Amino acid sequence: MNFSPANSGQHSFSPKVQLFRRPVTVTDTHITLAHGSGGTAMHDLIDDIFVKSFDNPILSELEDQASFNLANLLQQGDRLAFTTDSYVVDPLFFPGGDIGKLAVNGTVNDLAMSGAKPLYLSCGVILEEGLAVETLRRVADSMQVAAKEAGIKIVTGDTKVVHRGAADKLFINTAGIGVIPVGVSISARNLQPGDVVIVNGELGNHGTAILIARGELALDTHIESDCQPLNGLVDTILSVCPDVRAMRDVTRGGLATVLNEFAVSSQVGIRLHEQALPVREEVKGVCEILGLDPLYLANEGKLVVVVRREKADIVLSAMQSHPAGKDACIVGEVASSPSGVVLLKTVFGTERIVDMLVGEQLPRIC
Repeated sequence: MNFSPANSGQHSFSPKVQLFRRPVTVTDTHITLAHGSGGTAMHDLIDDIFVKSFDNPILSELEDQASFNLANLLQQGDRLAFTTDSYVVDPLFFPGGDIGKLAVNGTVNDLAMSGAKPLYLSCGVILEEGLAVETLRRVADSMQVAAKEAGIKIVTGDTKVVHRGAADKLFINTAGIGVIPVGVSISARNLQPGDVVIVNGELGNHGTAILIARGELALDTHIESDCQPLNGLVDTILSVCPDVRAMRDVTRGGLATVLNEFAVSSQVGIRLHEQALPVREEVKGVCEILGLDPLYLANEGKLVVVVRREKADIVLSAMQSHPAGKDACIVGEVASSPSGVVLLKTVFGTERIVDMLVGEQLPRIC
C-alpha cells in the first residue's frame, strides 16, 4: 500500500481525512510479513511511523499518488528536474548520519546540481522481516529532520516487506522533483579551456567514516560523514554566478570519477593540483594503510563546480560565506588537451593520469 497524497492545494487536514485517520501505535517490536500484507498491521505501521514522521498537508490525503498545482510550479521556473536514487548503506547508522538522512540529502543534492529548487520527495522502503520497529522509527524521524533542513516535503511513498535473508535490514529509494529557474543551464557539456574547478571542502570523509563504522579495522579516529543538503549552497553560488558551467555532487566514485565525466562530456582536459586538494590527515592515513586513493572515496556533502576564470574569485568567496562551503577551494582548471583526460600534478612536480574508478573501493557506502 502506498502512503501517498493528492491535491496539493490543501493547506490543512480536511475534516474527511481527519475523521478516518486513526491514532495508532505499533506494538510489534519487529517487522513481520504481516506488515507487508496490505492489512491492519501494514496500515498501522504506515500511520504510526511514516505518516506521523512525514506529516504534511499533501501527504495527509493518503491517496496513491501526489498531485501538484502546475501553475504554482511554473511561478518558480520553466523546467522540471526529476531524479531517483536507492540507498543500501551498511551500517544503517554511522558517525554523522544514517540511511534516512542519506536518502533525503542524496536526492536533494542530485536535484540541486541542475540549479533546481528541490520541492518534493517520494520514499519507498524495502523492509527485511525481523527488522526492529524502533530502528525503522529512528530512520523515518531522521528523514523528516533532514527534509525540514533542506526545505522539502516527503509527499508519497511505498512499503514492502521481504522474507528474512532476502534483503539486508532496510533499503530506501527516494525520488524527487524540483523546478529549475529561468535562465539557468548547468551541464557537463559546458566546460571551456580556462575554466576553474572548485570543491566545497574536505574529500573522502563519508567513505572513510563508513569504513571505520563497520568495525572491521582497529582504527581509532573521529571522522564523521559529510552528509548534508547542498541546495542552500547552490542558491548562494547561483546568486553571484547564474551562468555556472557545470556542477555535480561528488558521491560514489569520488572527485576523480566526476571530473572524468566532465572531461569526456565536454571533450576537454582537466588538470588537478595535488597540493590544493582538501583531504584530512586522518583520511590520508586510512588511505595509505589500505592502499586507497582519496580521489575515489565517496562523499555525501560535497560538490564540484566549474566556472569561468573571471568568476572564480567571486564564486569562491560566496561559497566560503555559506556553512556548507566554508572550506571551499580551487583545485584545478580546464585545458584544451589532452581531450577527455584528467591529470594530477603531484607534489613532486610530475603529472599522472587520473582515470575513472574501475571496480569498487568500498562496498555498500550509500
